[in-house]
Amino acid sequence: MTQSAINGQGTTRRAVVTAAGVAGLAATLAACGKDDSGDSDSGSAGSAQDAGGSQPSQPSQSAEGGQSAGGDGMELAKTSQIPEGGGMVFKDHKVVVTQPKAGEFKAFSSICTHQGCSVGDVTGGTINCPCHQSKFDITDGSVKGGPAQKPLPGAQIKVRGSSIWMA
Repeated sequence: MTQSAINGQGTTRRAVVTAAGVAGLAATLAACGKDDSGDSDSGSAGSAQDAGGSQPSQPSQSAEGGQSAGGDGMELAKTSQIPEGGGMVFKDHKVVVTQPKAGEFKAFSSICTHQGCSVGDVTGGTINCPCHQSKFDITDGSVKGGPAQKPLPGAQIKVRGSSIWMA
């Protein structure tokens, strides 16, 4: 030990190592706590409120490629992208949006009720699971075929103008 460490006037090696460890831990915890989504309420379903059908004034681009409207959800697609009598699967959002008849849009969970696979596509009036060939009706999510016994649960969407938004 140096003379200054013995007299209590200097910094010991143990103090330096401890301080460096604490600083590193603090930086790691700060990085782990960071919310990259920018939406502190992203985990609560159905918390978005309809703003009377008005478009958000300045939506921001999200990491998923859709537009974020703050607390109003995430833009999934344009209504013109969802084929009449068909639909589109949004795997990142775990939702499938269908258009059973012109101008009528429905949404369901994209997780198959048989064994939890993600549904693959929407063709021939059904939402189709590639894992075990379960088929669900595009109108109400009911089982049309395959081993699944329960319908797909409904999901919340909002149609505003020509856009479909997650609620």
